[in-house]
Amino acid sequence: MRQQVEVRQLREGGYIIIDDEPCEIVSISVSKPGKHGAAKARIEAIGIFDKQKRSIVQPVTAKVYVPIVERKRAQVISVTGNVAQLMDLETYETFEIEFGEEVADKVQPGAEIVYIESLGKRKIAEK
Repeated sequence: MRQQVEVRQLREGGYIIIDDEPCEIVSISVSKPGKHGAAKARIEAIGIFDKQKRSIVQPVTAKVYVPIVERKRAQVISVTGNVAQLMDLETYETFEIEFGEEVADKVQPGAEIVYIESLGKRKIAEK
Protein backbone atom coordinates (compact mmCIF):
# COMPACT_ATOMS: atom_id res chain seq x y z
CA MET A 1 0.00 0.00 0.00
CA ARG A 2 1.14 3.50 -0.76
CA GLN A 3 -0.09 7.06 -0.74
CA GLN A 4 0.75 10.15 -2.76
CA VAL A 5 2.23 13.30 -1.17
CA GLU A 6 4.08 16.43 -2.31
CA VAL A 7 7.86 16.48 -2.05
CA ARG A 8 7.73 19.50 0.31
CA GLN A 9 5.92 17.33 2.92
CA LEU A 10 8.74 14.76 3.14
CA ARG A 11 11.06 14.73 6.16
CA GLU A 12 14.34 13.01 7.05
CA GLY A 13 13.64 9.64 8.66
CA GLY A 14 10.42 9.30 6.65
CA TYR A 15 9.84 6.97 3.71
CA ILE A 16 9.61 7.31 -0.08
CA ILE A 17 9.31 4.93 -3.03
CA ILE A 18 12.23 5.16 -5.48
CA ASP A 19 12.47 2.67 -8.38
CA ASP A 20 9.51 0.69 -6.93
CA GLU A 21 11.49 0.07 -3.72
CA PRO A 22 10.49 1.49 -0.30
CA CYS A 23 13.34 3.62 1.06
CA GLU A 24 14.08 5.53 4.26
CA ILE A 25 15.03 9.17 3.66
CA VAL A 26 18.55 10.00 4.86
CA SER A 27 18.77 13.64 3.73
CA ILE A 28 16.81 16.27 1.84
CA SER A 29 18.37 19.43 0.42
CA VAL A 30 16.26 22.12 -1.23
CA SER A 31 17.67 24.61 -3.74
CA LYS A 32 16.34 28.14 -4.09
CA PRO A 33 13.97 28.83 -6.98
CA GLY A 34 15.57 30.31 -10.06
CA LYS A 35 14.39 33.22 -12.19
CA HIS A 36 11.87 31.11 -14.14
CA GLY A 37 11.93 27.82 -12.27
CA ALA A 38 10.67 26.20 -9.13
CA ALA A 39 12.69 25.12 -6.11
CA LYS A 40 14.08 21.61 -6.44
CA ALA A 41 14.66 19.02 -3.73
CA ARG A 42 17.43 16.41 -3.81
CA ILE A 43 16.42 13.35 -1.78
CA GLU A 44 18.99 10.76 -0.63
CA ALA A 45 17.50 7.50 0.61
CA ILE A 46 18.50 3.93 1.51
CA GLY A 47 16.35 0.92 0.59
CA ILE A 48 14.60 -0.71 3.54
CA PHE A 49 14.97 -4.25 2.22
CA ASP A 50 18.07 -4.14 -0.02
CA LYS A 51 20.15 -1.41 1.76
CA GLN A 52 20.96 0.17 -1.63
CA LYS A 53 21.51 3.96 -1.76
CA ARG A 54 19.24 5.86 -4.13
CA SER A 55 18.68 9.54 -4.89
CA ILE A 56 16.21 11.61 -6.89
CA VAL A 57 15.80 15.30 -7.77
CA GLN A 58 12.24 16.62 -8.01
CA PRO A 59 10.50 20.01 -7.88
CA VAL A 60 9.09 20.61 -4.38
CA THR A 61 5.57 20.75 -5.84
CA ALA A 62 5.88 17.33 -7.54
CA LYS A 63 3.87 14.37 -6.25
CA VAL A 64 5.70 11.23 -5.12
CA TYR A 65 4.56 7.97 -3.57
CA VAL A 66 5.21 7.13 0.08
CA PRO A 67 4.96 3.49 1.21
CA ILE A 68 2.90 2.50 4.21
CA VAL A 69 5.44 0.71 6.42
CA GLU A 70 4.01 -1.43 9.21
CA ARG A 71 5.89 -2.81 12.20
CA LYS A 72 4.29 -6.04 13.39
CA ARG A 73 5.01 -8.67 16.04
CA ALA A 74 5.47 -12.36 15.33
CA GLN A 75 6.53 -15.51 17.15
CA VAL A 76 9.32 -17.68 15.78
CA ILE A 77 8.00 -21.21 15.17
CA SER A 78 11.12 -22.83 13.75
CA VAL A 79 14.55 -21.94 12.34
CA THR A 80 16.28 -23.82 9.51
CA GLY A 81 19.65 -22.34 8.52
CA ASN A 82 18.98 -18.67 7.80
CA VAL A 83 15.22 -19.11 7.21
CA ALA A 84 12.74 -18.58 10.05
CA GLN A 85 9.11 -19.67 10.06
CA LEU A 86 7.05 -16.98 11.81
CA MET A 87 3.46 -16.62 12.99
CA ASP A 88 1.93 -13.14 13.08
CA LEU A 89 0.54 -12.49 16.59
CA GLU A 90 -2.53 -10.58 15.31
CA THR A 91 -3.65 -12.56 12.26
CA TYR A 92 -2.05 -15.93 13.15
CA GLU A 93 -0.75 -16.14 9.57
CA THR A 94 2.41 -18.24 9.17
CA PHE A 95 5.16 -17.36 6.69
CA GLU A 96 8.89 -17.74 6.15
CA ILE A 97 11.54 -14.99 6.18
CA GLU A 98 15.24 -15.18 5.36
CA PHE A 99 17.42 -13.32 7.85
CA GLY A 100 21.03 -12.20 8.07
CA GLU A 101 23.76 -12.49 10.68
CA GLU A 102 22.84 -9.15 12.30
CA VAL A 103 19.59 -10.59 13.76
CA ALA A 104 20.60 -14.26 14.10
CA ASP A 105 20.92 -14.04 17.89
CA LYS A 106 17.31 -12.78 18.29
CA VAL A 107 15.76 -15.47 16.08
CA GLN A 108 15.26 -18.45 18.38
CA PRO A 109 12.25 -20.83 18.37
CA GLY A 110 9.55 -19.52 20.72
CA ALA A 111 10.90 -15.94 20.77
CA GLU A 112 8.79 -12.90 19.87
CA ILE A 113 10.28 -10.57 17.27
CA VAL A 114 9.31 -7.42 15.37
CA TYR A 115 9.19 -7.47 11.58
CA ILE A 116 8.63 -4.78 8.96
CA GLU A 117 6.11 -5.17 6.13
CA SER A 118 5.75 -2.86 3.12
CA LEU A 119 4.67 -3.31 -0.51
CA GLY A 120 4.31 -7.07 -0.06
CA LYS A 121 7.84 -7.55 1.32
CA ARG A 122 8.83 -8.54 4.84
CA LYS A 123 12.01 -8.23 6.89
CA ILE A 124 12.99 -8.86 10.49
CA ALA A 125 13.60 -5.51 12.22
CA GLU A 126 17.17 -4.97 13.41
CA LYS A 127 16.26 -2.69 16.32
